[in-house]
Amino acid sequence: MNNDFQNTQNDLELESMRQQMTTLKNKLNQQEIVNDHLMRHSMKKTVSDINRTYIWLIVIGLLMVPYGYWAFVKLTGFSMAFWIGTSILMLVCAGATYYNKTRVKDANLMTNNLVDVSRRMARAKKFDADWLFFGIPAIILWLGWFAYESYLIVGNIEQNWLMYGGIIGGIIGAICGFSIHFKTQRQYQDIIDQIEDITAEQ
Repeated sequence: MNNDFQNTQNDLELESMRQQMTTLKNKLNQQEIVNDHLMRHSMKKTVSDINRTYIWLIVIGLLMVPYGYWAFVKLTGFSMAFWIGTSILMLVCAGATYYNKTRVKDANLMTNNLVDVSRRMARAKKFDADWLFFGIPAIILWLGWFAYESYLIVGNIEQNWLMYGGIIGGIIGAICGFSIHFKTQRQYQDIIDQIEDITAEQ
């Protein structure tokens, strides 16, 4: 009889332990769901920041076409060829930015598989980095063309404040551009790192 009582007590203790383990597992699963949800919201906010940056860059690129005609041709007297070349450069930049923006916008962070989202972010990050191989030489050539156009108008290099002003403006623009570029690269990497953290836990 003592053995039966002991066995019953052991069974009750074992059942209690099973229930505690089940409760603990449910709590852990719930915590993982909450953490996953919070991290997806954080990543979604970062993606929204990237998209806003891209929208501003696209708008600036498009506005540079009519503004460039007024500033370079009408106001300064640069050649039509320079304005057309500048417009093409701005449209190419705006088009490339829009192309990369569509990759980021389509990544629904709240529902899509995170591995797929990570791949999409990595491709967008790489495209953004590779863009410098076109952007830097293009801006250098554009600044050289700007200096040549200003020389044709002013003539005197030493007193060519138009050229110096353009070069200074170009340097300031390049600093702003690099700042935006490196910030965007960090944001992409933050998203990729967060996804790696989530998938490593699963």
